[in-house]
Amino acid sequence: MTVTAPVRDVKDTAAFVDLVEREGEVIVTRNGYDVMHCISSAQHRINEEAIAKGRLLSRMMLAEDQISSGDVADFDSFAAQIRDRYGL
Repeated sequence: MTVTAPVRDVKDTAAFVDLVEREGEVIVTRNGYDVMHCISSAQHRINEEAIAKGRLLSRMMLAEDQISSGDVADFDSFAAQIRDRYGL
């Protein structure tokens, strides 16, 4: 669960770092409004992995759609086409 802390709590850096590591995510506020969101390294890694998995799944679904519609070419014909186009 996300914890909210006022900006003055950031001054005690050791305690603030402990709070972020313990809670995983901390929203820092000033005058009652969000100023920044701080997340732990572990939470950042989890977020990055989730984004990467989402991108991979999206690309796999696109490839499956292309295969099902017949919009594919085998490597040999693709390589020959590239060689012809660029004179390789």
